Amino acid sequence: MRVSQPLLLATWSFGRTAVAAGWPHLVRPGGGSLDAVEQAVRAVEAEPACMTVGCGGYPDAAGEVTLDASIMLSPARCGSVCFVRRLMHPVSIARMVMEHTPHIMLAGDGAERLARSRGMIPADLVTEASRTAYEKWLAGQGRAAGAPAAPAAGAQPRANIEEVRPAADDLPHNRRHDTVGVLALDSSGVLAGACSTSGLPFKLPGRVGDSPIIGHGLYVDPRHGAAVATGHGELIMGVCGSFLAVEEMRRGASPADAAACVVRRIIESYRLQENHQVGLIALAPDGRWSSAALRPGFKVALKTADRDELVDAGQVLLAGD
Repeated sequence: MRVSQPLLLATWSFGRTAVAAGWPHLVRPGGGSLDAVEQAVRAVEAEPACMTVGCGGYPDAAGEVTLDASIMLSPARCGSVCFVRRLMHPVSIARMVMEHTPHIMLAGDGAERLARSRGMIPADLVTEASRTAYEKWLAGQGRAAGAPAAPAAGAQPRANIEEVRPAADDLPHNRRHDTVGVLALDSSGVLAGACSTSGLPFKLPGRVGDSPIIGHGLYVDPRHGAAVATGHGELIMGVCGSFLAVEEMRRGASPADAAACVVRRIIESYRLQENHQVGLIALAPDGRWSSAALRPGFKVALKTADRDELVDAGQVLLAGD
């Protein structure tokens, strides 16, 4: 059995919360990479101050907080959920899908029924801060004829949202980094990954981004590597970002070259706006890793036996903030 140095990586500054929570599960007897990535993501999902993941995330244009997540060990062992509205930990529901169903992805009420059948307790995902953010959006740049009033605590939002304009693209790119993504390598050499998001702020109801789609926001192949992506999901989805990174490593590229390849593909494929941002982490089975981003600001939380720090992206392909 190959012995590896345990390693935990997570996206953005809130990744420090993730790696701190996941590390004990990575190194404890009987634990490992899968437990580590799940617990790392759960810690961020439960943090109301993080308004792009989990409880307290930015609502959609109808005033609801909706959550997406995925978890993965290999192409044959992965699970994901999307449009979860009444439960706090979509990453754990994604693991239920992987371990207790013949499926890879469940959506909305179906995902929630599975979770409740296995003991998960419903939760109100709207906090005072997220409700205030929604009210401010409606009162300002997002208000249009026919826009709904902000929902009262516990109330169902009105459905008349046809003329409401999502305003996510008006936020600076480093204030709406919507995904916590985590990659782990345990002492047995097992790779795992997970990611979770509440999606773009004030998105159109029903919008699903890259995070719960295997090969877009997350991909893990135990023979060749793992990758997780964050940022503007539509940019990542169009190039199958995380799969592309792992495929590049399969072809012999280093993690640094693989991550940069994805970002270059995005630059070549889209007419980018100034506030667009994408960050990607790539991890090889031997523990080598790197990251790349469209623009400055993307950071990676790193945790090993002797390192615990927040580091800048290994490569930034577009200058300026």
